[in-house]
Amino acid sequence: MKAMIFSAGLGTRFKPWTDSHPKALALVNGKSLLQHNIEYLQRYGITDVVVNVHHFADQLQAALKINNGWGSAVTISDESDAILETGGGLKRAAGFFEHTKEPFVLMNVDILTDLDLRLMIQQHLELNPLASLAVTNRETSRYFLFNEHNMLCGWRNVKTGEEKISRPCQQPIQKAFSGIHVIDPRIFSLMKQEGKFSMVDVYLELAKKQAIKSFDHNDSNFIDVGKPESILRAEELFM
Repeated sequence: MKAMIFSAGLGTRFKPWTDSHPKALALVNGKSLLQHNIEYLQRYGITDVVVNVHHFADQLQAALKINNGWGSAVTISDESDAILETGGGLKRAAGFFEHTKEPFVLMNVDILTDLDLRLMIQQHLELNPLASLAVTNRETSRYFLFNEHNMLCGWRNVKTGEEKISRPCQQPIQKAFSGIHVIDPRIFSLMKQEGKFSMVDVYLELAKKQAIKSFDHNDSNFIDVGKPESILRAEELFM
């Protein structure tokens, strides 16, 4: 199985570190976020990884070369010319997945978790949706909405009141997305967007006709290392 780690972001919430470094190289207990997540994937036998780069791309590529990918075979998806957001970033890396029919893992570099990826992959294989999205009941400002069958039906921003509905849903259940996906590669033939776009938009469009399911991991440790102050909490949870 293959995986992709989104590492191209500008990390604007992570200043001042990101004024001179990519967020992916921020350290938690002496290891970069990127190293933590490459090693996380290794625990589940995933050692074939693509990493997209944009912000201080040279530093990321140098770190990967010096450390021999921390034991994994790492391919670079270069977005130096223009950052493409999550959907555009995945689409640019489509060639990395073109020779496989098995699902792949997609994750954000700035999340740390001990979610049991084996169980998530197992559920995905059993239910065979287009994509499985890791979610919890934690509080946030933006939520995916699911029906009683754990099928994606919409999205909601509770701060602004904005809501997007993909399919009829009587009593939608709010779930906070954790930035980890298991995806069937047939998604590439269904993504009609071009250039810079978000995976949220992809899912909301495809959910009108495709099965996109949730995977709850409320019993897992999880942290979004979104701001410098979250490093201290991350260091308590993840060695």
